[in-house]
Amino acid sequence: MDLQLNDKRAFVAGSSRGLGYAAASALAREGCKIAINGRDEDKVKAAAEKIVHETGTQAYGFAGDVSNESTADSLIHSAVESLGGLDILITNAGGPPSGSFEVFDEATWQNAVDMSFMSHVRLIRAALPYLRKSSTPSVLTMTSYTVKQPVPYLVLSNSIRAATVGLTKSLALELGKENIRFNCIMPGWTETERIIDLMAFRAKNNNTTIEEETAKQTAEIPLGRMGRPEEFANAAVFLVSPAASFIHGVALAVDGGIIKGTF
Repeated sequence: MDLQLNDKRAFVAGSSRGLGYAAASALAREGCKIAINGRDEDKVKAAAEKIVHETGTQAYGFAGDVSNESTADSLIHSAVESLGGLDILITNAGGPPSGSFEVFDEATWQNAVDMSFMSHVRLIRAALPYLRKSSTPSVLTMTSYTVKQPVPYLVLSNSIRAATVGLTKSLALELGKENIRFNCIMPGWTETERIIDLMAFRAKNNNTTIEEETAKQTAEIPLGRMGRPEEFANAAVFLVSPAASFIHGVALAVDGGIIKGTF
């Protein structure tokens, strides 16, 4: 299938590693010009260079913390200036810390809101003027399957990421008339650095090992394994592509079947 992505221009937030990087790399392999983002300037520049080396496609790296209020405008402006416009926006940020409800103070909750919700709001707001100039504008917000099936000790993520699903659906209804597509993707347990951190947290709490906690979590996945970043990326790339032109307002789980609910 031709995804019709050649020479499209995409900005992927939180993409110097993990699922964001996997999505950016997969877009580049389909011919997209890419702008990626991460907090560490050296790491994001190295990630961009790796994409260029592996795909031969233009890729630019921009450092910035998307949880900061002032960052979104400068990131989008830099991306548009380098890419010559914007057709695709993927909003993403690292997850908030693990822990039970009573261990988090007000400041931690606010930081989590800024990272896991307001980063999406601000990036979309900054990108809209440029997306309106595209013939195939598409926005994909990255959340987690936990918005439908909460996970213990992830109260910040379970709570706040759900707001992003509501935002995505609301914008699909509001801006669909302008032909700007909005979708959400909800990854399940996928082999990334964040999963190792979460398993380490559980191992410490339960006096076990990372390997034991990983095995317990994997046993809950109907497919019997964790996902690979490229499997997530394949779904993300399809959703933002012109080939998915009538998919709008969807929250897609890429989770190996772990969500137990019917809907």
